[in-house]
Amino acid sequence: MPSVAHLRPDLVKTLRRYQLEKKFAKQLALFINNPRHPSLNTELLEPKKRGLYSLRIDRKFRAIYIFLSRDLAEIISITHHYND
Repeated sequence: MPSVAHLRPDLVKTLRRYQLEKKFAKQLALFINNPRHPSLNTELLEPKKRGLYSLRIDRKFRAIYIFLSRDLAEIISITHHYND
């Protein structure tokens, strides 16, 4: 089970701006217990050799993360899943 590095202030600000704190906390708890939980819709992004993954926060937003080590992930971005 991985742990997650402390969120950068800009990511916390993004979560607040879009009122995603509760949804993100729920998804983060699922991720910590099982990074491949079906409701996370975890994806390895292209190009795969970069090691970037995404998980679903809700239908519109995704968190992009990397593994710093086998047991430590870092959220590097909160993004819109689809370009409007």
